Amino acid sequence: MAKYNWNELSKRLLKAELVKRGISHEELAYRLNELGIKETKSSIDSKICRGTFSASFMLQCLNVIGCNNLLIQNELLIAAEPIVKYKKSFENETN
Repeated sequence: MAKYNWNELSKRLLKAELVKRGISHEELAYRLNELGIKETKSSIDSKICRGTFSASFMLQCLNVIGCNNLLIQNELLIAAEPIVKYKKSFENETN
């Protein structure tokens, strides 16, 4: 099995989910604080930059940003929510 830099992969996963939703570290801190989890933008910056955060921190973050599903794909360890196909609104208008 290939050796992975697990801290780097964890960091990339969390950053990708934040970017996908347009959520800044400041917004993440606000949302965590709303749940009683004391974090600051600075503390989040440090944790994510290092990639050394606990699994519980990762789960807390994913929860407050609305990430309910992760799909870990193959050796690349790419995480993403399932792609949902939506019907185009104009299809209903033309029928």
